[in-house]
Amino acid sequence: MKRLSLLILIFAMLSLLFFILLVFLIKPFPLFPLMSYQDAFDILTPLVLIPLYWLIFHYAGREAPRLNEAIPFLILTVFWVEGQGIHLSANSISNLMVESIRSDLVDVTGSDIFKLAYFYDEQLGHYLWHIGVLGLAALLIYREWRQPAGLQTVWWSTILGGVIYGLTLFMITNEGQTVRMGLPFSLLITLFGLIWGRKKLGQQPVLAFFFVACLVALVVYAGWGLYWGGFPEFSEVGII
Repeated sequence: MKRLSLLILIFAMLSLLFFILLVFLIKPFPLFPLMSYQDAFDILTPLVLIPLYWLIFHYAGREAPRLNEAIPFLILTVFWVEGQGIHLSANSISNLMVESIRSDLVDVTGSDIFKLAYFYDEQLGHYLWHIGVLGLAALLIYREWRQPAGLQTVWWSTILGGVIYGLTLFMITNEGQTVRMGLPFSLLITLFGLIWGRKKLGQQPVLAFFFVACLVALVVYAGWGLYWGGFPEFSEVGII
């Protein structure tokens, strides 16, 4: 009964680690100094998180996933991995160009090389990746809703995990310039949980987790948007 709630908490904590905390490891990687520790460890991101997605997907339903459920999971996983991979490589190159500018080595700002790296990193990579992130969340909720496994929600871990993941969701969509995806998604899941899922949250750990996460994200979106009069990236306001 506690296995799924524990998996969800681990998933939330590792999402925070790989999505957010790696940004503080921008130091040259000894084996290949043009890379940073962030780049090196980020290679592990899909290898760690995708199996966790699958385990949650598997345990969320009372039966093993069928083909008509597994195929959407695989498609969304491809979006997730492809987007994350594009972001990883383009972000690494962009960081190197920014460091070159700071060191007065070469300024490629405004060049086609810079524009292309920016497009891959901040636009194509983020949108593909976050389609996967939000799409998989919706799929996990849908699978549990259609055939719930009848597990009790362990509220302490669900709330803790939801708060962690809600903050993570806000941060990746705000810095990734995909608030136009993350905010409506958070609003829809919050409303779904309040209107249709309110009486089922105690027996549907996945729904309860994403409900808490999206509620937290929604509150932070509102606070950030009101304070700044919009959704500037953290890097734009000097936070990172």
